[in-house]
Amino acid sequence: MDKLFKALNDPTRRAILEQLRGKEMSAGDIAGCFTVSKPTISHHLDLLKQAGLILAEKRGQFIIYSLNTSVLEECFAWLLKMTEKKKGSAL
Repeated sequence: MDKLFKALNDPTRRAILEQLRGKEMSAGDIAGCFTVSKPTISHHLDLLKQAGLILAEKRGQFIIYSLNTSVLEECFAWLLKMTEKKKGSAL
């Protein structure tokens, strides 16, 4: 979960996730949405992939990225669980 929170801590990575919310994209397509260099976008994509937030699929000469919502769903479930009171708790 540390990698997940580290990945979500950066505004560029959150913006990449927003881009992928609507459709699958190549690294070049993603880079075209930002003013940072392609190597910087590649670094962000790598961190998002390590956190399990995106999936990468090789299609011909391109790698196509898509959003992996299952990691976010697990995180939300954990956060909701943290807000529940324990049975017998005085809180």
